[in-house]
Amino acid sequence: MARSIHRRCQHVKRSLSSISRKQSHCCSINFGHRNYSRYISRVLKEVVPQRGMSSHSVDIVNILINDIFERIATEACQLMYRKKRCTLTPEDIQKAVYLLLPRKLAKFAVTFGNEAVRRFVLS
Repeated sequence: MARSIHRRCQHVKRSLSSISRKQSHCCSINFGHRNYSRYISRVLKEVVPQRGMSSHSVDIVNILINDIFERIATEACQLMYRKKRCTLTPEDIQKAVYLLLPRKLAKFAVTFGNEAVRRFVLS
């Protein structure tokens, strides 16, 4: 899958002029695996204050978060390429979430994501 994205990226890079290629970073795909353990424990303390998680369980949840993030990013990037654009839009991300997650979970994820973005913009 990554090879097909890379091939499409090469096609886009060839079509750009040499000046715009130096300025454009639309084709750089680098999934840096982040550590969300601090946030996992904070959310757990908010939801269930009397419970805790072992470090092994936190590592498993962290791997799950990184995996879902990478899948959504890859699918959104593929949607962007199908539309022959170099800009990732929120609609691409929403469509990727709807394609990857089950119906009800995707609906909640998009709703809560939109609410979080709205709160961030207003703050």
